[in-house]
Amino acid sequence: MLLQAGCHFGHLRRKWNPAMAPYIFMERNGIHIIDLHKTVVKIDEAAEALKNIVKQGKKVLFVATKKQAKSIVAEKAASVNMPYVNERWPGGMLTNFPTIRKAVKKMATIDKLISDGTFKNLSKRELLQVTRQRAKLEKNLGSIVDLTRLPSALFVVDVMKENIAVKEARRLGIPVFAIVDTNSNPDEIDFVIPANDDAKDSIDIILTACCAAIAEGLEERKAEKADEKAAAEQSEEAEEHRPRRQRRARKDEVTDIAAEEPAAEAEAPAEEEEAPAAE
Repeated sequence: MLLQAGCHFGHLRRKWNPAMAPYIFMERNGIHIIDLHKTVVKIDEAAEALKNIVKQGKKVLFVATKKQAKSIVAEKAASVNMPYVNERWPGGMLTNFPTIRKAVKKMATIDKLISDGTFKNLSKRELLQVTRQRAKLEKNLGSIVDLTRLPSALFVVDVMKENIAVKEARRLGIPVFAIVDTNSNPDEIDFVIPANDDAKDSIDIILTACCAAIAEGLEERKAEKADEKAAAEQSEEAEEHRPRRQRRARKDEVTDIAAEEPAAEAEAPAEEEEAPAAE
């Protein structure tokens, strides 16, 4: 399937990055061909890591602002309820996260003022300005409304195009997952997926595999939380149904043990005093 999606097509030889040499299978007609065996291995590694991250209740931020990847990333990330950026990357989004959160909260404030009728007394021009500002914020930041804290991982489609996002993540120690083509530097990426980052089918098939792992991780987390809740409820129910006499006896037993401990400590010095007298 990776072959049919065109994941093996790299860039022209003159545009290649030598650091990608371990992932290149051969050259054909001046174009580098990516080793799909290594791509499969790397997809599995990335998927497992993403699964473990979301299983802990953490968020993965998807980033893809190139035309052919925007709609795919929006669809796949939304399917697993993860935040994404598919418009312009706002500089300082990670390194200056509190400021970005203020802009996101501004949208909620505008919505509240519109709904409660505060803006009714504004002129048409002022209302139009506010509406445009709200639309702009929605376009750039609407997909990260639920991102209340820094993400635990970043998934990037084009390393070269999203280099600012990668730099910010590396500066903060956030692990970066990325589809890396033959013209990019894999040394800056924690989880490299060597593949064609220009073809829609290539992007789609890799994101589908990764998002499936994320969905699995979310389901496992949900199941674990349900089991913990059921165990806690069962324990409480068992305690409530325990016979009153049995509970009282258990309480008396604990009280007796607590009372015996000081007595044992008090007897110890007496034994030590008798020893010299026996001599």
